[in-house]
Amino acid sequence: MSEKMLVTQALDERDLLVKKIQDKIAKASFADVKKHNEEKVLERRVSEEDFRKEAESAYQQIMDLIERYGRIDAAIVASNAATMIHTSFGDYTVAGAISLRGRMRGYGAYEDEAEFEQSLYQKMKNELDKCLLTIENKNRQLELTAESMRLSILGKDAKTKDDKPLEVVNAYVKENTAEFVDPLDVRKKIEEIHENREKLLTELDTQIKVSNATTFVEF
Repeated sequence: MSEKMLVTQALDERDLLVKKIQDKIAKASFADVKKHNEEKVLERRVSEEDFRKEAESAYQQIMDLIERYGRIDAAIVASNAATMIHTSFGDYTVAGAISLRGRMRGYGAYEDEAEFEQSLYQKMKNELDKCLLTIENKNRQLELTAESMRLSILGKDAKTKDDKPLEVVNAYVKENTAEFVDPLDVRKKIEEIHENREKLLTELDTQIKVSNATTFVEF
């Protein structure tokens, strides 16, 4: 006779079965030792006949639990492959959503190597920070050089005349000023990548939970 339950219930039972199966395996005994002239086995200290019954019963219980785990797991996998969820970034099967969420969080076979959005975000941010620091340092050094040029032209006593137009110095500063080359508007891209990643992950979490709480599986 088939059973029907919500995916959330199936997931909970599947988790419980993992622990239950491993616990039964750990506690079971399938082989022992007995002297020819003794009735009881060495470790279990029960008769050979009782030990045989215990071993057979434990083995059958474990196999039944493994079979149940397999049926529940197969039902969950089939449901995840067929059930659709909807996000503001598109529609996904639950299986696809789980896979996408895992990739974006660095789970799975590739671990953090497949966190493409986060890698792109960090690369852009690092380059932005490096460029801004380089610009600041180069322009600070340029201003020191320009100041030295002004003093050389006007004389050491002419500091108060810095506001006078010195075309040669101004032209030098203009030609050598470090500027930010930004074809993508990288600040905006960084913000978009971060916001979209967080929004999509939140939506995936929510929609997967909703689907699991409202979808039935039968096995």
